[in-house]
Amino acid sequence: MSEKKKALFICLGNICRSPIAEAVFLKAIDTAGVADQWEVDSAAIGSWHVGRSPDHRALATMKKHDLPYSNKARQIKNADFEHYDYIFGMDGENIADLKERAPKGDSKAKILLLGDFDPQQPGAIIRDPYYDSGSEGFEQCYVQCVRCCDAFLSKAQKGEI
Repeated sequence: MSEKKKALFICLGNICRSPIAEAVFLKAIDTAGVADQWEVDSAAIGSWHVGRSPDHRALATMKKHDLPYSNKARQIKNADFEHYDYIFGMDGENIADLKERAPKGDSKAKILLLGDFDPQQPGAIIRDPYYDSGSEGFEQCYVQCVRCCDAFLSKAQKGEI
């Protein structure tokens, strides 16, 4: 069997968007019957929430959509750029931060905007719902992540990425 493909989902604090994207992608690969071919995780740009569970609204959204989740927030580290094949940022600021942190020269990981895989809105950002008063933004994040993760997985399985 070939080596596992590895995907890492990044957002600012690793308590809203990236855990949802991670959980959505885990379900997508499970549904496609290829979970054994992937290693998936998520992490933060910043260290504010390291060791904490996702935002309660993110957890409620994941529970609503039957996405089990028990990981704790962690911050991206230099080794991630060599370990992962794909590192997904949720918005332009995440991408800029990732490119700045990436080791100089060649790193294994392709840094990609998750929204570039959205078949309905290519290039759309996955907006941070952290400061929203309710959970609507988390639901919107979930819906976008489903579209993006499904489209990415399809391309990856066809060898297009």
